[in-house]
Amino acid sequence: MTRKIPSNSALLAFEAAARHGSFARAAEELARTEGAVSRQIARLEAFLGVALFERVGNRVRLAPNGTRYAVQVREILDRLERDSLYLMGQPAEGASIDIAASPTFATRWLIPRLKRFQAAHPNITVHIAERMEPFLLAGSGFDAALHFEHPAWTGMHLHRLLEEILVPVCSPTLLREAGATTSLDALPLLHRRQNPDAWQRYAQASGIVLSNPAVGARYDLHSMLIEAALAGLGVALVPRFYIDAELEQGRLVAPWPAGTTIIKNFCLVLPEPIELSGRPVQAFARWILEEASSAAC
Repeated sequence: MTRKIPSNSALLAFEAAARHGSFARAAEELARTEGAVSRQIARLEAFLGVALFERVGNRVRLAPNGTRYAVQVREILDRLERDSLYLMGQPAEGASIDIAASPTFATRWLIPRLKRFQAAHPNITVHIAERMEPFLLAGSGFDAALHFEHPAWTGMHLHRLLEEILVPVCSPTLLREAGATTSLDALPLLHRRQNPDAWQRYAQASGIVLSNPAVGARYDLHSMLIEAALAGLGVALVPRFYIDAELEQGRLVAPWPAGTTIIKNFCLVLPEPIELSGRPVQAFARWILEEASSAAC
């Protein structure tokens, strides 16, 4: 059955005219005449049987149907362009995989280890995109996700990687400036906005007294908390596996006990079992499971 899809030329002309609010400016962008753009849009309207623009004298403006259609067309064209550029950038020989990951996990844990995967699999390119929240993996264009365990992944195949247990850390400079006062309650506390009661729960579990565990600056990401701690702004409560390098280098110190509660489980999320996945995905999945197992030891 023949698909009822307008011509690419008509869609490009419509999207440009809708974005600029002008046939003339669309024509300039597309290197066509204004008349050619007008004819393409007229053909598109005839094809759809719907008026996309309202003509007022020599001026045009989007009709309600045109406004809705313009958003949809722009999303489709953007996706087509991204996919085309992606394919154009593929090596002549080799494969690639697309991974969605929470941003801090990607920057603080995954990317510093990727060179080992690259050394073991030089013909596989790993593309990484950030996703703050769980999403519908099927049909998303991603081969896998690295994210925390969540009911939204129901139906997917989850493989646990790391347990998120929080530890208080700060710059050694902050402790030196505090002098003999090393009490946690005497130092500024830094908070993650999405986890506002973390310090309160830490105090209860550790037995450390905090007179006002809710006071202090708030940040959106653990990566921001880590940078704030490095800058000497206060004590941050962050996952240990994000700061191993800084602790080894002495850029951060952790003189207080780690938390005892597992906040989150980070997982590899796959749309199908590892053994049914394509070879590049299988290679990445087995590699990251080994990396996580080594890191947890």
